[in-house]
Amino acid sequence: MSGANPKLRRVSRVSAVQALYQMDVSGAPHKTVVKEFLDHRFGYEDEPGMVRADEPYFEDIIYGVVSNQTAIDEAIDGRLSDKWPLRRLDATLRALLRSATYEIQRRPDVPALVIINEYMAIATEFFSGKEPGIVNGVLDKIAKDVRSAEFGLTASHALAAKTPAEDISSEDE
Repeated sequence: MSGANPKLRRVSRVSAVQALYQMDVSGAPHKTVVKEFLDHRFGYEDEPGMVRADEPYFEDIIYGVVSNQTAIDEAIDGRLSDKWPLRRLDATLRALLRSATYEIQRRPDVPALVIINEYMAIATEFFSGKEPGIVNGVLDKIAKDVRSAEFGLTASHALAAKTPAEDISSEDE
């Protein structure tokens, strides 16, 4: 991860969540959405009104989520309450969890705690309710399962991390 710019990575992560959301709600193909972001949303240093991002990192997240979506969704769904499966979550929350889970599962060059902290910060930008807590709980369990060594955990600790997260909201049933 040496040489990575944290500010550009944050923009890449937020943009990945937005792109995954766009793909989810519109059904747009991932290549089309990636091209839109690269051509129209990311700018250059002197271009006014455009944001700078780590574009290869953004692309890696999107293509990684698309390529590994079944495993990513299973990992997330397995940590959610039976009353709140992944398909029932808000599309933004789904996109955020998919993006973060991809990074935890497939980007060992980035420490799990960095990934969790980054997506927690993004969750608090998007949500003011229980969602950031859900993000923290789900990602913590996935990270402890996938990267138990980073947390100094044994196999039995990792097994405990597979238990579902608490209900999102009992009043929404």
